[in-house]
Amino acid sequence: MTVIQQVLFEVEGSYLGHPYFVTGNALFNAIARRVDERTRRALHVSHGVFVPGEFGEYPAEHSQNGYGGKLGQSLPDVEAYEDLFVFRDAVHRWLLDSRPRDAHNTHDIERHGDRMAFAPACFFGRPPEQRNSKRSVSWFVHCYLHGRGDDDVLPVSGDVLDGIRVGGARNYGFGELSLTDSLVVDLDALDYGRLTDAESGAYVLELVSPYVLSSAYPDADDQSVPWWWDASSATESPTIQAGRVSGTVATDGRRDDGLRRRDTRLVDGGDAYRVETVDHGQVVGYAGSEPVATARNGVVRVGTHSRFGFGEFRVRPAGDDRVPGRSVGDAASAGGGR
Repeated sequence: MTVIQQVLFEVEGSYLGHPYFVTGNALFNAIARRVDERTRRALHVSHGVFVPGEFGEYPAEHSQNGYGGKLGQSLPDVEAYEDLFVFRDAVHRWLLDSRPRDAHNTHDIERHGDRMAFAPACFFGRPPEQRNSKRSVSWFVHCYLHGRGDDDVLPVSGDVLDGIRVGGARNYGFGELSLTDSLVVDLDALDYGRLTDAESGAYVLELVSPYVLSSAYPDADDQSVPWWWDASSATESPTIQAGRVSGTVATDGRRDDGLRRRDTRLVDGGDAYRVETVDHGQVVGYAGSEPVATARNGVVRVGTHSRFGFGEFRVRPAGDDRVPGRSVGDAASAGGGR
């Protein structure tokens, strides 16, 4: 049995950190200082993905269908493998077409003296005939917890998770997260039918978080691109906009294997260590023979620094339409779309 704990936080204050995700390293350290030694040793934490608290409907591949209310403010039930990625897909496919997708993919900026931070909510104007002149949409953070080798440490209690702080200037109240929802999921009990029933029998891997190749962190081993990646067919996922990824420095871009690499940092106390990664948002072919087992491993992540959120990926049937096409009229009515 492989158990994970999905966690949804609401961003309660200004956040001074990475604009695209809250790193698993930041979440791990915020939680680790509140738990006992046994839990700390076993705990693995994914990157936290930003989610707008908006009205939505379940994506076509979800085990449920139809209108989901303010789907971004709670965790939907998980019955199938695809259900795990509703909030971890950067295109926010679950948003209603009437929602401004482009605006829900960026944070408002706040100035605090000489510091620039991201706001915990975004505001939208309303027509003058409306009673209120504007409405607000709060930001949430979605992540997974996993007790590798000791599933009994889950679930981590709400008292531990509520009120953690991430990002910079935490001593000044920045980056506070309040616990909104939590859900324990047994990966072995999920329905993987869309993978096992794929007509083509071919699959691709979409990198949800960066995969570490080398790290200056003490005792971290260098790794090559996994043999079961068909990097020759690497493409850029249309769900990722390179302009949103900041705070990192590109190395040599794409090499002969077609993969885009990027340097980032792993911070440990007052020390920062260079980490070279295969950047997230890319799609590679799958050269292995066990897609379901690979899919489970992708959720709990692979490679160096996996306990800090690196190495997460999603398995899809080859030819799966990741971003359904839209007409020009549909895109305009959806606030731009992608």
